[in-house]
Amino acid sequence: MASVDVVIPTWRGRDLLAGCLEHLSGQTHPDMQVIVVDNASGDGTAEMVRERFPAVRVIEMPDNVGFGRAVNAGVRAGHGEFVVLLNNDVEVEPQFVAAIVAPLADDGIAMVAGLTLIPGSGLVDAFGIEVDPTLAAYNRLRGRDPGNRPGVLAGPSGGAAAYRRSAWDEAGGLDETLFAYGEDLDLALRMRAAGWRVADAPEARGVHLGGASVGVGSPWQRRLGGFARGYLLRRYGVLRGRQAVRALIFEALVVGWGLVRHRTLVPLTARVAGWRAGAGERRSVPADAIDRSIGWRESFDRLRRP
Repeated sequence: MASVDVVIPTWRGRDLLAGCLEHLSGQTHPDMQVIVVDNASGDGTAEMVRERFPAVRVIEMPDNVGFGRAVNAGVRAGHGEFVVLLNNDVEVEPQFVAAIVAPLADDGIAMVAGLTLIPGSGLVDAFGIEVDPTLAAYNRLRGRDPGNRPGVLAGPSGGAAAYRRSAWDEAGGLDETLFAYGEDLDLALRMRAAGWRVADAPEARGVHLGGASVGVGSPWQRRLGGFARGYLLRRYGVLRGRQAVRALIFEALVVGWGLVRHRTLVPLTARVAGWRAGAGERRSVPADAIDRSIGWRESFDRLRRP
């Protein structure tokens, strides 16, 4: 049985983390280590974990270093053959870890997407990531029944994902330029470009309480999301390709909505900052990672969905 490190980054989410760890304590997988990386929460998170969950390893960061850096630190601290990433606001079912690492028995698969549900609804929160031709990312199967047919899987969402450690190390882990958002998609594209494959695990389920760290629709979330979008647009050369016009119209709509609805230019300034940070070696987009069935109308409809 392969050894597994479950890495959970957290920031100011002590009570949510406690619920997450409670559900992890009943996992059926026999060889797993849980590693919590606390981004200087200042709310007693580390103390709570050590008192209530003494088997869990705690890494305390000196300040809030973001999702990517925290996860990378947690992965480096482990030694498992497989790595599972989990948000601190996800409460998983007992078979989650065993189910999400099962596809990694295939030596050609490097990453696996778990399935998270919207609380109290039975509908899907995310079943990995799918991207349209402009590289805009969406939660796969969002708002639909888990039994529905999903779209093309680009890669797992970092909130419920499994990775082969050797492939993770080969790729260099998450890009720490991205504080939060987009780093899971970027890693998936880099792994796929290196020849690795992705799978999903519909039996690896958990309930995602959602948006607990930065706040859904908050200015900080818009800033982080905008930065990631600008970074990926440049790093993957989207505006140099055939989808440039579509991408520019899409971005103009997002920026315009922010100005009209929220009276802020944060979506624009964040994208500009991300674009500047994205200068450097261009990365390739594997053709089979794109869901080309997502047309203009579908992209706009998804943009409006919560």
